[in-house]
Amino acid sequence: MAFDSELEELQRIEVFAAFDLPALRDLIFSAETRLLRAGDTLFRRGDPSDGGYLLTSGSIAIEAGEPGKPADKILRPVALLGETAVIAGTTRPATAFAREPSTVLKIPRTLFRQILEKHPATAARVRQLFKDRLSEFSQSLVMDS
Repeated sequence: MAFDSELEELQRIEVFAAFDLPALRDLIFSAETRLLRAGDTLFRRGDPSDGGYLLTSGSIAIEAGEPGKPADKILRPVALLGETAVIAGTTRPATAFAREPSTVLKIPRTLFRQILEKHPATAARVRQLFKDRLSEFSQSLVMDS
């Protein structure tokens, strides 16, 4: 029962709110757990991406600027790093490192797609989410001109 409440907590993340519980269970059980020590780099700015990371414990610092400057953002559980990377190939726009011992679940793009193929209703909701976002973005460009 506690696991289901944890899954519901994950559904607070917008993309996971589109997932039904069986799809989210499959994703979480299939993701690779990575344990990070304080100071470990999760990824570096400019690295090619192959998926995202779900922060489940600890904290991750995000540095978009020059190394050694204060972090631009500190993420705490439950947070998704690299949402775009789970759907499309891209390069990392920032460096992410553990500020303390942390645990992340790696969600490779291939796994994300497999889950969506297995759960078509979830896939339809995820597709609609990104379609709506793209539409809103396009409209904002027209409004700003």
